[in-house]
Amino acid sequence: MIQRSACLRGLLTKHSTFLSSTPKAGATCFATQATAALNSCDPSTYSGDEYADVDWNNLGFGLMPSDYMYTMKCSDYENFEQGKLSRYGNIEMSPSAGVLNYGQGLFEGIKAYRRDNGGLFLFRPEQNAMRMQIGAERMCMPAPSVEQFVDAVKHTALANRRWIPPPGKGSLYIRPLLIGSGPILGLGPAPEYTFLIYASPVGNYFKEGTAPLNLYVEDEFFRSSHGGVGGVKSITNYAPVLKAQGRARSRGFSDVLYLNSVDKRNLEEASSCNIFIVKDGVISTPKPNGSILEGITRKSIIDIARDLGYQVEERSVPVDDLMDADEVFCSGTAVGVAPVGSITYQNKSVQYKMDAELVSRRLYSTLTGIYRGAVEDKWGWVVEID
Repeated sequence: MIQRSACLRGLLTKHSTFLSSTPKAGATCFATQATAALNSCDPSTYSGDEYADVDWNNLGFGLMPSDYMYTMKCSDYENFEQGKLSRYGNIEMSPSAGVLNYGQGLFEGIKAYRRDNGGLFLFRPEQNAMRMQIGAERMCMPAPSVEQFVDAVKHTALANRRWIPPPGKGSLYIRPLLIGSGPILGLGPAPEYTFLIYASPVGNYFKEGTAPLNLYVEDEFFRSSHGGVGGVKSITNYAPVLKAQGRARSRGFSDVLYLNSVDKRNLEEASSCNIFIVKDGVISTPKPNGSILEGITRKSIIDIARDLGYQVEERSVPVDDLMDADEVFCSGTAVGVAPVGSITYQNKSVQYKMDAELVSRRLYSTLTGIYRGAVEDKWGWVVEID
């Protein structure tokens, strides 16, 4: 109890101003030398301008390790040591590490893109940094500031630039991890933390590619519950969906759509993406209530839709609304914007029309246009990394 209380006091001290801070604020656990350390690692010495030997035309969403990863450690809630880029490879960890025994860990997902002019870009990485800070607060962990997080992601992308696909062929998926790497036996925050980033080139997330998804509404298993950690990107959110997801895929479905655990009446989200429905030109999506992850693509789609003149409602969405919706689509960093072709709920299936006038296609076209530079980025979402 003494160790745990000391750790919690440290967290309270380091995070006490987080919720009222500006986006630049965050835990002070990262050393001020971090940026200098990263800048000393000239990316040109790691990855040249030539492309990696990859069949870019047949790129799926599977692990294809790139050249380099980034790591930084923090002990006893003091300063992190200097971060470093090193060859991608296994990491050494105690069998009693907090992340292995108690699931104290968070992750994010960010994509790096290549434009026709050769420029390299990230999409809203500061939002990932802020979301990790919020998750760290919930999981009793230190976290990087926005600037430190984004700087580390930029350097990781640049060190692996030859793995960023040609324009229109995919993206480099960047996975930042924050884990309790220190050993601990009694239940409590770990004494050491590791911030780690690795990357892999990816194409479409679903095997269907750009084809419409076929979703199954799950009413036996739940993704999260009120008061839990469904609203943050904890690693503990994902293994529990594997059973339901595997069962659904064995029956030919693309993914699972989950309901709230209290009364099984309202939609929450799919296994790895948010859900939207369209009815009479009005777009609705479940309102974040602590058990739904506020996806960054979700936020962006809402802003784009309102800018294009659509009415968007964040509300409780009864599962019955699926049955007479005009259109349904999913959004997420990995999936982008994916139209739903059919949904099955309690042995009843509904089919949705697929045509060029879909709202989701218009939204996705605008979003990808911002990525490519073909559509004005009036929000300043795109960050150049070279």
